Amino acid sequence: MRKVLFVFLGFLLFTSICNALENPKIELLAHRGLHQTFDPKGVTNKTCTASRIHKPIHQYIENTIPSIQVAKNLGADIIEFDIHPTIDGQFVLFHDWKLECRTNGQGVVREQTLKYLKSLDIGYGYTYDNGKTYPFRDKYIGSIPTLNEVLTTFPNTQFLINIKSNDKQEVQLLTTYLKKHNINRKNISVYGSGDNIELFGKLNSDIKTLSKKRAKSCIKSYILLGWSGYMPEACHNSYVPIPENYQWLIWGWPNKFEKRLKQVGSRSLLMGTHQKGKANSGIDSLENLKKVPKDYKGIIFTNRIDLIGKSLNHNKVLERKELP
Repeated sequence: MRKVLFVFLGFLLFTSICNALENPKIELLAHRGLHQTFDPKGVTNKTCTASRIHKPIHQYIENTIPSIQVAKNLGADIIEFDIHPTIDGQFVLFHDWKLECRTNGQGVVREQTLKYLKSLDIGYGYTYDNGKTYPFRDKYIGSIPTLNEVLTTFPNTQFLINIKSNDKQEVQLLTTYLKKHNINRKNISVYGSGDNIELFGKLNSDIKTLSKKRAKSCIKSYILLGWSGYMPEACHNSYVPIPENYQWLIWGWPNKFEKRLKQVGSRSLLMGTHQKGKANSGIDSLENLKKVPKDYKGIIFTNRIDLIGKSLNHNKVLERKELP
């Protein structure tokens, strides 16, 4: 009887493991970690988004260690952040090209020393009421982190790193930096809008890379040829962003497509609604979440990890809660 019981328990364990392998959970990518949202209407590259945030519902700002930690706590599997080099050989997390919008500093970020950047109040410029109040002033003094600080604080966390420039020298510097600091390369991916991302991929073939140009090439080619099972070279070793209103165009969507991507070292990245002339948003509302296929096993891109993370059960298999 005891032998029969052990055999039965062993069978249950084996079945559980097989099911877990065959039915991976949805993963969540938290854009900027947990951050302050803002009205995107009319936003350009020159818009100071810190001066138009929504009324805060939490005390976290993007590209900081507390923001990353709480995003993880809310269920993020991958966290996106932005980096800039400094003139003394470091890389720091910061979104804007210049300091004036968010901080009490001045100048181009990449023209500063780490010491100067570490002296700044990076919550200085955030306001939701046209400058009547500044809810984050004095709360984030000295809080700009280096890339190495983040990667050593969270050694087992996956990150998607945004290179802000089109400078090919910058990817050379980043390649050297990653080797110098003995980073766990399996946990990082790199993306950007410039042609320098292709160079980074050649220098670091073991790291996933994504660029706007490559994503367009991948999707266009797959729409034309995906019926045959062919996976274009541009789709290899990358993330493939799919706007939720383009799902119907993708052959084998969702999970045959995801399986094909995994075979070439890639993953699908489900975005929000694509609108002409506007940057892709994320799955940022419960209404958007309803448009995600129930059997989807790829990655969801979101600006609202606080909302989407709480709306999903993040257990061994991520399951959908009832939505209103």
